[in-house]
Amino acid sequence: MKYSKIKALLESEKGGIAVATRGWVRTFRNKQFIALNDGSTIHNIQCVVDFENTPEATLKRITTSAALDIQGTLVESQGSGQKYEIQVTKLEILGDSDAEKYPIQLRNRPSLEFLRENAHLRVRTNTFSAVMRVRSVLAYAVHKYFNEKGFFYFNAPIITGSDAEGAGEMFRVSALPFDGTPRTEDGKVNFKEDFFGRETNLTVSGQLEAETYAMALGQVYT
Repeated sequence: MKYSKIKALLESEKGGIAVATRGWVRTFRNKQFIALNDGSTIHNIQCVVDFENTPEATLKRITTSAALDIQGTLVESQGSGQKYEIQVTKLEILGDSDAEKYPIQLRNRPSLEFLRENAHLRVRTNTFSAVMRVRSVLAYAVHKYFNEKGFFYFNAPIITGSDAEGAGEMFRVSALPFDGTPRTEDGKVNFKEDFFGRETNLTVSGQLEAETYAMALGQVYT
């Protein structure tokens, strides 16, 4: 069976059809109602499990962030908040998530400071998920605008040996050790022994490269 994105299922024009989807558990209530998400939309789809005919051992494994393969029938939702839900006929757990160790429990509304300490998981919260979706749309809008105006996009170097005409404080990039840094005879850091063979920094401006590209391509942006 072809797998469908949750966004497509929620926007479906008809119910009563067999569907299959995959995602991870946001919440699991009353051993029956799974809120499933796959990243295609910020909204979850409710999957209703026949808990009376599902092994207890399987139900215990349906925890926050567990990855599931769901097959069932797309039907009109009995509750409010969404048009459709899935009546589950087959459920397979693709990946377990230890409920005692998984740090982000959505019902507890974790603080932003806590999420900074768990950056690899924070995009699974509504706050960061929404932020990244907005960023994606805005980035696309910028590229679309300049493309329609005849501009060429290029990637200015992130690491540079220039200070962009003194544009600001530079952040040094170095592979040299802090302890025992190699020195020249006059006591200065010997950058010839560094990765790039010279002093390098994070760039603060793509101006110099943009001027070079503009002289060859005309209208450019970065």
